[in-house]
Amino acid sequence: MARQSLLAVAATVHDHAIPELEALLRTMTRAPEAPGQADPDNPIIPFGQIEGLHFLRFVLLEDPSLPDRAAYPRLPAYEPTRLMLMVDGDGSPQDLLQRLLATAHEGLVRVFIHCDATVTGTNIAAWMDRHRVRSAANYVNWPGRSARQVREEAQLHEAWLTVRLEHPDTSPEELWPLLRAAAQDLPLSPPVRPSLSERLGNLLHLLSFPVLALLSLPVLLPALPVLIVMLRRRETRDRVIAPRPSRARNTMLSALEDHDVTNPYSAIGSLKLGRFRRWLTIVILWVINWGARHIYRSGRLARVNTIHFASWTFLDDRRRVFFASNYDGSREAYNDDFIDKVAFGLNLSFSNGLGYPRTDWLVRGGARHERDFKWYLFHHQIPTQVWYNPFRGLTTYDMARNARLRATYERRPTGAELARFVAEI
Repeated sequence: MARQSLLAVAATVHDHAIPELEALLRTMTRAPEAPGQADPDNPIIPFGQIEGLHFLRFVLLEDPSLPDRAAYPRLPAYEPTRLMLMVDGDGSPQDLLQRLLATAHEGLVRVFIHCDATVTGTNIAAWMDRHRVRSAANYVNWPGRSARQVREEAQLHEAWLTVRLEHPDTSPEELWPLLRAAAQDLPLSPPVRPSLSERLGNLLHLLSFPVLALLSLPVLLPALPVLIVMLRRRETRDRVIAPRPSRARNTMLSALEDHDVTNPYSAIGSLKLGRFRRWLTIVILWVINWGARHIYRSGRLARVNTIHFASWTFLDDRRRVFFASNYDGSREAYNDDFIDKVAFGLNLSFSNGLGYPRTDWLVRGGARHERDFKWYLFHHQIPTQVWYNPFRGLTTYDMARNARLRATYERRPTGAELARFVAEI
């Protein structure tokens, strides 16, 4: 159960069922004091009893940007509202589904019966399996770091911190036996290593990009001038749709945020019209997924180190994309972090969205138009009705520090390394 996976289940909710479903989802949270924050012990889906979860969310995909399509009659004016269950956890998506069902079989029926009245206790497993959707790209801050490892290392750090605070003037050498004694009775499972088949699968996936790139060169190179002209024509003519944020909607979204050091982010939007933009998005998200799996796997997505998990998921025959992330800090700081550090990445991954600020050559401009970019993001952000984080108070920095301390401890540090170890506690 080493590798982390994303389980996503999405099904249409009829308009008349939405108010009742929202009321049910609300009962699974700590509202009114912390709206949107899951109650881990709620009787419908007791999230705290499900092993190996990192994050879980229920979100109603009500797209506030659909009216933007009015200027594009070839795009359908209506898309269905869906309920999305999205789980980031240890093991395969099938493992995650089985563990959910084992703990909350009846609760899942109570939720998804609002999508399909034929859902029962006998068919819920097959029904959820049929409604699974695959993400086009998925990012994990530290692949292989299990929920158990995060929990155990946090307990270890807490015990060491108590010892250190109780002995503020003790030298590292004198403190070491006390730290060892504090760790002695705490569980510390060995990190789970990938199996041989997982390593081979990873190697094949690693090779897929260069192999496909080489095979496509004979076609891509002659077509490149035409593709560049097609891109530039669109970039100079596409409409920017970034309306001024409404105060009421900002108040509604803000009420769901900053109840902990980590926040959920959910956003949905349409792709720009035409096959060119659609295929460009498919290729870019495939490359992002490849890069997240093989390059950005040590705590940073490019220069950004505050994201725990993120995913991009196509909907409605790839006319729309749903983006979800779990990040440290406030929404404003999250946006600024991306603009300052990886504006080119934002442009690559989002510039094919309808109304995105104009880019130049796909990577320039775009997010650099800060006001339009932030208003565009706000225009597409939607509330996350239920969000579960079992590691409240732990940022990605905390988790990385705890893992470093544990690794150093197991090497039995001495001298300068022991001094650094004690200083980092």
